[in-house]
Amino acid sequence: MLLGNYKNLASTFMKKILTVLGARPQFIKASVVSAELARRTDVQEILVHTGQHFDANMSEVFFNELGMTPPKYHLNIHGGTHGAMTGEMLAEVEKIILSEKPAAVLVYGDTNSTLAGALAAAKLHVPVAHVEAGLRSFNMRMPEEINRVLTDRISTWLFTPTEDASRQLAAEGFDSGKIFQVGDVMYDVALQAGARVDEKGGILGRLNLRRQTYILSTVHRAENTDDLERLTQISKALATVSQGIAPVVWPMHPRTRQVMVREGLLSSLPRSVHVIDPVGYLDMVQLEKYSKLIITDSGGVQKEAFFHKIPCVTMRDETEWVELVQGRWNYLVPPAVVAEELTATIDEALASAREPISPYGDGTAASQIVQTLCSQI
Repeated sequence: MLLGNYKNLASTFMKKILTVLGARPQFIKASVVSAELARRTDVQEILVHTGQHFDANMSEVFFNELGMTPPKYHLNIHGGTHGAMTGEMLAEVEKIILSEKPAAVLVYGDTNSTLAGALAAAKLHVPVAHVEAGLRSFNMRMPEEINRVLTDRISTWLFTPTEDASRQLAAEGFDSGKIFQVGDVMYDVALQAGARVDEKGGILGRLNLRRQTYILSTVHRAENTDDLERLTQISKALATVSQGIAPVVWPMHPRTRQVMVREGLLSSLPRSVHVIDPVGYLDMVQLEKYSKLIITDSGGVQKEAFFHKIPCVTMRDETEWVELVQGRWNYLVPPAVVAEELTATIDEALASAREPISPYGDGTAASQIVQTLCSQI
């Protein structure tokens, strides 16, 4: 009883860090930082899950597999327009900040949850730490670009994953004292998760897949799923690739599936495109690690492909991860192109000699973030 009282008293005097999460990539990034915070006796992390990704396979399973403490707050906010979603999150996170009185708010990446958490904190004069700061696609039509630019502008600590990101912030006039180049937390996670899977069992066993015999694809960005012409071209291209190069495994995002069913695109796919439900994190790592090639529109999956040394073709007009394009690990193809051009790009990606680059640090980004943050709050 005395020990329990002591722990409760100690927690009362700990400084709090409020972490706002909402989407699958953020759970992954936060897992290693949260683990570092949990080792300390001078801070207490409070997790807020906005609910932006509400499918169990896209949120809860990541907490379980990555060993994260369940969120103290689950806001269950999803769907609707960007403005409505962000506004509702802003109002709810503000209430939590007023109640918890954190010393800092920690946000990741570029989602609506990121911007809502940062805005709520900034308006209450609570300092903001932004992990993955400084990234730019220079496409302001992307909601993610708006989110990341605005979040950087109101953050106190800017934790950048690459030298290019640090240079970009300097070029935009940010104080060098706010910029901390720590490397990429996703690389920290990849080193740990990659060691936990092999090519036996798991989802490869359930789908009867073998190393280097399939192509992995993911499609979820609004500019692709909400544009019928783009989504039609992507579907045609994946069908062509699946019949000409290797079968395609497509864990389908719920929003993508809804549009594909409504427009009759799902039923038109050949059997060589294997559409499956969203998968857990370790299943996704296994699919990535042993694929022949990855075709995606995800920023995170582009990097995960590189971490596992798998060539990647990205169905976007631009990418924040320019160093992977320069090193010939990643090839950009605008989704509006015909299937033949995508196939040609895939052939090039498979045949090219990729450069031995290491732009994302040494796998200690999480410990650097926690050490810096805890020394300054």
